[in-house]
Order: sequence, then structure tokens, then C-alpha cells
Amino acid sequence: MHLIPAPRTVSGPHRCGFALDDGTALSAGPGTESTARWLRATLGAALGLPLPPAPEPGGHNTLVLRVDDTLGPEAYRLSVAPALGVEIVGGDPAGVFWGAQTLRQLLGPDAFRSARLPREATWGVPALTVTDAPRFRWRGVMLDVARHFMPKGDVLRYVDLLAAHKLNVLHLHLTDDQGWRLEIERYPRLTEVGAWRPRTKWGHRDSPYWSETPHGGFYTHDDIREIVAYAAERHITVVPEIDLPGHSQAAIAAYPELGNTDVVDTSALGVWDDWGVNPNVLAPTDAVLRFYEGVFEEVLDLFPSTFVHVGGDECPKDQWRKSPAAQARIRELGVDGEDGLQSWFVRHFDRWLADRGRRLIGWDEILEGGLAGGAAVSSWRGYEGGIAAAEAGHDVVMCPDRHVYLDYRQAPGDDEPMPIGPVRTLEDVYRFEPVPPGLSEAAAAHVLGTQANVWTEVMQDRGRVDYQVFPRLVAFAEVAWSALPAPAERDHTGFERRMTAHYARLDALGVAYRPASGPRPWQRRPGVPGRPSEEPPTTA
Repeated sequence: MHLIPAPRTVSGPHRCGFALDDGTALSAGPGTESTARWLRATLGAALGLPLPPAPEPGGHNTLVLRVDDTLGPEAYRLSVAPALGVEIVGGDPAGVFWGAQTLRQLLGPDAFRSARLPREATWGVPALTVTDAPRFRWRGVMLDVARHFMPKGDVLRYVDLLAAHKLNVLHLHLTDDQGWRLEIERYPRLTEVGAWRPRTKWGHRDSPYWSETPHGGFYTHDDIREIVAYAAERHITVVPEIDLPGHSQAAIAAYPELGNTDVVDTSALGVWDDWGVNPNVLAPTDAVLRFYEGVFEEVLDLFPSTFVHVGGDECPKDQWRKSPAAQARIRELGVDGEDGLQSWFVRHFDRWLADRGRRLIGWDEILEGGLAGGAAVSSWRGYEGGIAAAEAGHDVVMCPDRHVYLDYRQAPGDDEPMPIGPVRTLEDVYRFEPVPPGLSEAAAAHVLGTQANVWTEVMQDRGRVDYQVFPRLVAFAEVAWSALPAPAERDHTGFERRMTAHYARLDALGVAYRPASGPRPWQRRPGVPGRPSEEPPTTA
């Protein structure tokens, strides 16, 4: 059936089936309204069918949507009966939506277009029953819009691409040294100053080349409300990330008092135009805490997600070591040196978020110096941080860089544009296992799921993002959703066979993916250096 992600069971298919036509009606039960809207707006447009409301539930030539909570969260059953119609039953509204995505695949690649093509077509599906449910409840993609800004329309497009692959978390990396991308009304300079840089390194940080075109952009409150609402209609949660105490030069450029003013002239800092780990970090003061509490108050008003990401990674401690004020703060707080200061930042916002009914999540460096009990961990430096966190009773999202960092190159050779890191092929991603073997049963239960990370230092536009993300995100989506065997036993040949059909869907969606044969001429960046490495994949 060429379905991706692979469903749990398929009964059939039989040659007789059901054909949707101008008379096919849509019966939407309670809780399925968002899927009904999506079907009419998206699938109806592609097929050129009106899908009017059914005069009565069920009946002849009807597409039926209903919720049955005995199926479980996000589970669904799709049944096709000859002459009668299609029924999609979900364990909850999200399950109904995922079943509708499966129906879209069954209808063929033209069902992924934005309008019906001017040719005769019969929209038929075989008689079958698909029963399915996700393996993980966190199936995410981190999109770095700080290094290279992605306009709102492109973010909405990526929401649709996630939905088409049954992914349900969009983690937006909104702030970094190279740009602040979220309007904060009480601190307007964060976007007036922090959202713009005068030039950009072209290639990896060792490259001698620069783009002298100023770069920037940010999302207004209404932009974010629109993105969040659009994602919610597709049962996708948007998780914001506001990075602290490192990766903060854009904020310090806007408000110099946030930095360590006793060891660096922060008034001379601008938004960073280079890549790498930046030494300019937040000062450990109460004033900085109050400032970021103000930021997070607006963040919570915009993002209803349970989790709020605070970054917490790659925080150099040199300025704190040299700063008399920071050293005095260490003594005042009685914390264990500079690592204790970082933990103090994280613990403060863990408590602050918990008091407001939210939960903190951060990169695995937040384990350094001790971690508050309610915090969750995004494990990026291999499996080790995730294993330690899960065994200590913390929830974990597994996103080890050597497996699911999609900025890493996809093949050896000079044709890969601005090659970064080790080679991670489509098959490498397909054989990724989010739950390390040997975890205790109790610790394994703390693995919320997995996430692919899309860092955009060398992804200047939508086409470059598409190239790095696809087709590997398709393999990742199957790993996150499907009940696959152990990595060595996975049927990669069968997956590649199903990918042959899926490439046609990506073509219909206008995705500028990397072909299996290598980059197209316009996808290359000859002469622009990256930073390839030969690291082997890690094993759990």
C-alpha cells in the first residue's frame, strides 16, 4: 500500500473498493470538526469535490468521521466498504485527523496538490481496514528560525509537512546570538535591534566568505497566534524556545545591561554575524531574572503548550569566572561554582513555570549542576544525557545529534552543499532507535518520544531547508510513529520501495528534497566550505 509511516495492521486490500465523487458527503461526529474542515479545504480542493454535509449519519456514498475513546490516544481505524463509503474512527480528535492523512495517501499523489488537475481521474480507494496508533506521544521537529529567519508562510507550510507525516510537535528555536525572532511588547528593542544583523557568514564558521546583505525578521504576537492556531487545527503542539543563559548576544545587543558589564563592554556588542559558541552570556543578577520573567509572561500568553524550552546549552563560563559580580553571586547563593550558577538559572525558571502550570524542558546541559525535579531533558549530545535523566526520573525527548541532526550531510563527496558533520544517510535515520536498550522499564517509560533537529546556520532559505530535511524526515517520522523491530532487523529495502511512491507525494507538495541520485545542479553550493567530519554513528 506504500503507506508512510507504516501502519500497525492492514486487512485487505481487496480489488473492489469505493470511489469518491461529486455526491460523496461528509458526516462529521462530535470532536471531528477540525478534520472535517481540513478535508474540505485540503483534500476537497485537490480532488475538486465539495464533500457536502451528510443529511444523516452514515449511509450510502459517505465519508464518516467519529470518535471512539476505546481506541486510545491518537489511534485510529480506517475502514473502506464497497459502494458504501469510508469510515475513520479515532480514539480522540487527533486520531481521526491521522486517519484522514492515511486516506489522503491512499488516494494517490494528486491528492497532495493544491487544486485539481485538468484531467479525468477516479478517486478510488480499495476495500480495506487500517488500524494504527503511534509508538510515541512526542514526535517532533525543532526548526531553528533564529539563525536564518523563516517567514510565517514558510512556517505554516512546515506545519502542513509535519502533519502529512503524522508528526505532532513543532519546536521553534526563537532566540540565539544571531537573532531574536519573537515580538516582546514590553521590551521592543529585542526586535528593533535584536532581530537584525548587518551581514552573515556564508558557509561554516571557518569559511572566508560573507553575505553582506542584512538579514532579519521576527514574528508579531498575531503571527504567533496564527501559527499556533493553524498547528492546533492539525493537532500539532508548538513548543517555544527562549535560550538562556547562553546563546544570548542578540538580547544583550538590544539591552546591554543583561550582560556581564564588569568584564566586557556590552554596549559595543551587536547581533552576532558568525556561527559557533558565543562567549557573551547573561549576567547572574535578579534584574536579569525579572527581565526574562517579563519575556516568559508574554510567551505563556502566546503559546498554550505544556512545555516551554529554555535552551540551557553551550553556556561558556569564562565571563562568570572573571566577573567579580558573578563570583560574589556564587558566594551569596552558596552554589557549586559556575556550573551551579547555570543550574540556578534553570531551577529558577523551572519553579517559575511550574507555578503557572507549565513545565520546563532544556537541552541536556541542564543536568550539569543539578536539575529540578519537574524539568524534562532534550538529549542531544548522544544518548548519555537522556539515559541519566530517565534513570533519575526525568522525562526525556531523544534527539542525539549523530542520528537526527538534519543539518548533517547526507552523503560524502564534493557535491553536497556546505557539508556539515558526519554522513547520515536515509538508511542511518531509518535505523535510529529512540529508546536505548538496557534502560530499566521505569526509565524507558520516561522517554516521551523523539525529535529531529534542523539547525539553519547554512540553510539560508526554504529550498536549503527542504534539501536537508527531506527525505530523511520521512524515515524519522516512521521511526517516531511505527512499531518497528530492532534497528538491525528493519526492512530498509521495503521502506525504500514505499519511498518510491512517497517521492511523488513530495513532488506534488513542492518539496525540494535531495534526490537519491544526489543533489540537482541548483542545490549545490560549489566552493563554499562546510565542516565535514567522519564520526561514526553512536549506538545506544
